[in-house]
Amino acid sequence: MRRHPGRQRGMTLLGMAFAAFLLGFFTLLVLKIGPIYLEHYKVVSSLKSLEQMPDLAGKSRREVRTLLEKRLDINMVENVTGDDIQVSREDGVTTVTVTYAVEKPLIGNLSVVVYFDDRIEVTNP
Repeated sequence: MRRHPGRQRGMTLLGMAFAAFLLGFFTLLVLKIGPIYLEHYKVVSSLKSLEQMPDLAGKSRREVRTLLEKRLDINMVENVTGDDIQVSREDGVTTVTVTYAVEKPLIGNLSVVVYFDDRIEVTNP
């Protein structure tokens, strides 16, 4: 009986090891990066809820900052500090900007850094 190499089917041990490595690596990426983007969604929803306030334009910059910090605290956002929040007023427009970066270690000395810059603008009446 002659065996033909073209009739052999299946994956070699090396192929299975490589596939398992890729699956594990991408699972690790999702587990490390996923929570960062879930927390970013909380930041965006906090900004949108702040934007929906009818009297936001009448509040001082300090009050706006305090309102946003309270919303972020309620949503358990850990990566945004008070230094990451800027509130400015110019030409009748109140602008609230949240700029921050999140760094998470992956493996050993390999880390992932994700930068976010979110902004809302509210027109003063």
